[in-house]
Amino acid sequence: MVGILLLTHAPLGKAFIEAASHVFRGLPERLEAIDVVADQDTQEVKVEAQEAICRLDTGDGVLVITDVMGGTPSNCTLPLCQPGRIEVIAGISLPMLLRALTYRSASIDVVVEMALAGGQGGAVRVDNRIRLSPN
Repeated sequence: MVGILLLTHAPLGKAFIEAASHVFRGLPERLEAIDVVADQDTQEVKVEAQEAICRLDTGDGVLVITDVMGGTPSNCTLPLCQPGRIEVIAGISLPMLLRALTYRSASIDVVVEMALAGGQGGAVRVDNRIRLSPN
């Protein structure tokens, strides 16, 4: 099972874990968050991330998801990238995370592609032309 690490600006990571736990009716295993606070030492963040990756990796790899490309959390992921073992994607959304969690029994490459598809497909315009089925 692919481990998932959320490396985000505080308090996003923990909030995403709470939301995923709500959807899945329990805390998904092998999922952790590191919430980076303002002015936090980047070397400290890199060490925390490496330690979390070691905890999460059972041999199937780890997907690190960050919030915005170019921010401190994503910049701290650059030295962690190891294609095929530790993959990093930026632009977290709840659809992205839920898709990654749903497909993480597959290979890490599949998990990355499904997470990206979830993020892209989850961004839709909502207006009065969309008809939801009545409850």
